[in-house]
Amino acid sequence: MPKVDFYVLDDTAPDAHLRLTCRLSEKAVDAGQKVFIRTASAEESKRVDDLLWTFGDRSFLPHELASPSAPSHEKIHILIGEQEAPAGFRDLVINFAANAPTELDAVGQVAEIVLADPERKRQARERFKHYRDRALQPETHTVA
Repeated sequence: MPKVDFYVLDDTAPDAHLRLTCRLSEKAVDAGQKVFIRTASAEESKRVDDLLWTFGDRSFLPHELASPSAPSHEKIHILIGEQEAPAGFRDLVINFAANAPTELDAVGQVAEIVLADPERKRQARERFKHYRDRALQPETHTVA
């Protein structure tokens, strides 16, 4: 069963959750993990993709938007998309979707980023309950 972490953002900037996503992704890639960033929309996927190109001025995080075919190159460590995490990219699933990932048995860690938006907070509370109902022990971290 996966480790589940909720990151509650104090920062209300529009892209605060995207910057945190980049930091979490960078840390996971540095540890040799494969990451899937599960977004709520194609627009959000594109925003994450754009930010990952410019996020680190000292390193590049190999990533691409998920497609029905395999990643375009073996050096891709991060996939971004609205679907469930594909096999091979389940070490860390960063979830922005309204519901929890359904492939929990195959995931190493789930990172839930909680935004200040009231609707997203409500959805995060539902996901928190969902994880607890499955005998998982989500941890909560406040991020300034």
